[in-house]
Amino acid sequence: MKHISIKRGMIAAFAAAALVLTGCAAGDTPAAGGAESAAPAEKPIEITFGYIADFNGASVHAIADELGLWEKYGLKAETPVFTNGPLQIQALGTGDLDFGYIGPGAMWLPASGQAKVVSVNATGNGDRVIAQPGITSIKDLKGKKVAVPEGTSGDMILNLALESAGMTMADVEKVAMDPATAVAAFASGQVDAAGLWYPLISTIETQVPDLEILASNDDFKDTVAFASGFVGANEFVAENPEATTRVLQVVREALDYRAANLDKVIALTAKMMKLDPEVVKTDAGNVTYYTAAELDALIADGTVESWLTGMNNYFVGAGKVTDPAEPSSYFTGDLFVAAGTK
Repeated sequence: MKHISIKRGMIAAFAAAALVLTGCAAGDTPAAGGAESAAPAEKPIEITFGYIADFNGASVHAIADELGLWEKYGLKAETPVFTNGPLQIQALGTGDLDFGYIGPGAMWLPASGQAKVVSVNATGNGDRVIAQPGITSIKDLKGKKVAVPEGTSGDMILNLALESAGMTMADVEKVAMDPATAVAAFASGQVDAAGLWYPLISTIETQVPDLEILASNDDFKDTVAFASGFVGANEFVAENPEATTRVLQVVREALDYRAANLDKVIALTAKMMKLDPEVVKTDAGNVTYYTAAELDALIADGTVESWLTGMNNYFVGAGKVTDPAEPSSYFTGDLFVAAGTK
């Protein structure tokens, strides 16, 4: 089976940078659970599968490590940590990563042909536009400094909030920052507002407890679903169907375990990332999680495709992409469903 070569120097650089910014690292990998193995006896298939160091981005990896799912399905996984989705899409495009995780703010990249969405992860409600005390409406942001990590769900919620107030990004002084820098800038009063998400906002609230929340995902739930997902490199998915199926089998089992054991998974993920479990619990509390069977049904009835179509419409309005592809061309829902039958 052909496998795209891995430029390990670049992967290491991404991983090192992410670890410095997030202060986390992968934990120990316990022995596999007692589940019956589905893996053949031959040499494991080597893959790289990136993640982001928050609950939504890391929990499936934490479960796979804890339950020995990589080994169960005949995979040997290298799992570098990244600070955001666009960096993973870049690594997918250069062949330095086979699979990764992206939040909703980066979904325009698969819609522009740069990757395949191989599975939905969850739909989120943890994004907010926050402001310094005394700033009580989106209209009050006119001319103000607003920090936002570009290409993220924070960018997405800010655009939606401005649009709802009859404004555009041109009406504010947008300051593009990575997530950790945006947290520090808001907490120190260097910016007036920010488009961010939990648990980052939890960190800020310890220093600015009376901050204002100007907008949240719920404000736009009738038009846009904030769906996160797992993505694969276009070439890798096309040329490595067996490896892709095995990865999806890992994802499906991990999704089921997370839905049934959320408190356990919060603890596992907190340990893996070396974070306070209460912070991770807050992060997990702002998301809707699905079992594999629930996603199968949502794929079959067109719900997932409608989520992606709604996000495409948003990305067009936000100027991220002018002519997004139809979800059926970049969402491999058929592969996800088929992996559950093998």
